[in-house]
Amino acid sequence: MSGKADIFGLHHNAYRCRDADETRKFYEDFLGLELAEAFEIATTHTGRDTRVLHVFFEMGDGSYLAFFEAPGQPFTFKDQHDFDLHIALEVSMETLHAMFQKGKDAGIETRGISDHGFIHSIYFRDPNGYVIELTAKTDTRDADEWQRVKSGARAALDKWTATKPADAA
Repeated sequence: MSGKADIFGLHHNAYRCRDADETRKFYEDFLGLELAEAFEIATTHTGRDTRVLHVFFEMGDGSYLAFFEAPGQPFTFKDQHDFDLHIALEVSMETLHAMFQKGKDAGIETRGISDHGFIHSIYFRDPNGYVIELTAKTDTRDADEWQRVKSGARAALDKWTATKPADAA
């Protein structure tokens, strides 16, 4: 496997959810992602009986956000800190501003608009406590400039590794 050329893109990310229909209401009714598939899993590949619902929401590029509802199976849902876990979805700048207002109007926890230089972002919490970031590109870097930015990534990581603060725990 040689890397980039062998991995075509993201098919789906999967997360646990408390309730598939509540999750659907957020992702389909609020965000506008189409519910593309839902199927129950009654038996695992190892022959174990189970009862799980797997749902998929389609994004504009053909990839999916997926969720498992698994009643009776232990899982701790907690509000996630943005640095711990968040799902970032790309939108247009027009959609970003419209969704910011839609979130406020719907009484959904809505934060932003944050200017990160090359993107602007807003943040919501879904019914499961996951942070959902909508992000719109502001950057007009050409391909050569992006290549220069990418070529500096390893040096930035190496510097961080050499100088990061000791674990505070």
